[in-house]
Parts: sequence; C-alpha cells; structure tokens
Amino acid sequence: MRYLLTCFLFATLFAGGCNDPKAPVAGASTPSNAVMDSTTIQWLDSTRDFGKIEEGQKLDVSFRFKNTGDKPLVIDRVQPSCGCTVADQSKDPVAPGAEGQIKAVFNSEGHLGTNHKTLFVYSNTRGVRNSALQFVVEVEKKK
Repeated sequence: MRYLLTCFLFATLFAGGCNDPKAPVAGASTPSNAVMDSTTIQWLDSTRDFGKIEEGQKLDVSFRFKNTGDKPLVIDRVQPSCGCTVADQSKDPVAPGAEGQIKAVFNSEGHLGTNHKTLFVYSNTRGVRNSALQFVVEVEKKK
C-alpha cells in the first residue's frame, strides 16, 4: 500500500512538472476581451435640473457624452431608478472621438413635489463600468 501511494505521489508530481510554461495558470489574472476592448467616456452633462413641470406632463431627458478612448464605446444597458422613467438607448457602438446621447422619458403623473431620478449606464468603460446620471424636476399640481 505504501508503495502504491509513493508511486501515485511521484506520478502526480512528475505530471505537474510537465505543464507548458506558456499555458495560463488556474486562477491567474489574464487580460480578457472585456479589458482589451474597453474605452473611456466623458460625460458632457451628467446632472440636469429641469425646473418645474405640471403633473401628467412627460419630460424628455437627455445626457450627452463623448467616447474619449481608442475603442468603440458600447452602451450595454441603461437602468432607470424607478418605473416612472423609461430609458431609450442606441445599440450602435460610438466611435472613438464621437459623441452620443442617453435619452429617457419621465412620466410625472402621480409624482407631485421634487423628484430626484437616476439613470444607471452600463458600458465597456475601463475601471468603473457604470455611471450614474441624475436629474431633478419639480412636479406641480395641475391647474
């Protein structure tokens, strides 16, 4: 039994030493396509104050950005902070140096008072892969 255990241990060590030195090590950090295809973004306006609107009015909201990197910018998803805001996004990549917009519509029905809303933008940017865009609007009762 001792002989078999020794042979097994030896075979395991020998086989482990025959690995290709260029092969990735399990658990090691290697650049992925996500990192290699990432870019940078500059928000030209990331906060907006729309003043006052009347209840029931639908407010068109937009935020401008520029792709400041050297790879195409892909907006994966735009997630509003609540159901009263619906985001619209382009599925087309934004070329390096080009500008784009994130658009949304806020439905003010039933939202009297000051409203602080956020759009979470998920993209292929380096480092932090999401951005928070915020807008505020005061909804007044219908006259």
